[in-house]
Amino acid sequence: MVVKPGERVGMIVAGSAGIGLEFGSHAERGGPDSEGAGRAGGYAGAMPDPAPPGWYVISLRARGEHAPMRAAAASVGAEIVAISPWRLLLREDAPTRERLREALAAPRVVFTSPVAVRAARRLQPLRALSGQRWFAVGEGTAMALRRAGVAEVDAPQRMDSEGLLSLPGLAALRNETIGFVTAPGGRGVLVPTLEARGARVIRADVYERIAVAPSPRSLAQLAKLDAPMKLALSSGEALQLVIDALPGPLRERLRQVQVVAASERLATLAREHGFTDIIVARSARPVDLVAAAAGTLAA
Repeated sequence: MVVKPGERVGMIVAGSAGIGLEFGSHAERGGPDSEGAGRAGGYAGAMPDPAPPGWYVISLRARGEHAPMRAAAASVGAEIVAISPWRLLLREDAPTRERLREALAAPRVVFTSPVAVRAARRLQPLRALSGQRWFAVGEGTAMALRRAGVAEVDAPQRMDSEGLLSLPGLAALRNETIGFVTAPGGRGVLVPTLEARGARVIRADVYERIAVAPSPRSLAQLAKLDAPMKLALSSGEALQLVIDALPGPLRERLRQVQVVAASERLATLAREHGFTDIIVARSARPVDLVAAAAGTLAA
């Protein structure tokens, strides 16, 4: 099979839950633009390299999931340093499919990420039932659900767990059933809070995160770049994995970088990890994280 640059393909891999479909593009999983600093598109050696950018965004997204951050950075003249703490694996086994069917039949359905939407719709069509209410943790997830065919989706202006929990439709939940479509780990406050409010939660983990070591290329880029760098932080679990994986000198170098956190909670977590220069963006969307980072350069 011939795969064009940037073409999205599925790769069958073995994971802890059996055989699954790995997300991401061919290039980002192992091509010349896999990890490290990279521009949007192009072939190495096709033409002389343009002048290097004035600054970089460190992206901690999953392997094969850096394209939105790369595009957002390119729109303001920056590039990314892609340091992936994990890869994503679709769960396709029969128990997962059954659990998803149960979750999608609940009167209220919550999705925690655009990836959860992509994974779920590969397992079955997403269609709202009569009287059902659908919720998304942020606008990116809500847009993914609308593209999948769910017209009415509630999403908070504050695009994080706390914002989702503040929605009126998730306030009074005694004896209510909620379908919760997500992945193992992350967003740990949501299910306990929903259950504390009286809900019965049907959780469908439709994909999983498989930890991977940072690539030598990404570590080399982190070590040698002397241009300003900003760390886009949208996952505390991703930050923990990267910090644990970095050798001591690179860990200290990373702590000198300004953190652009997607929420106050993540800003607090960054401080606990030893970061001192921290700002908070409007949301976890790449465009908002990059815009906040660019704003500090212009200040």
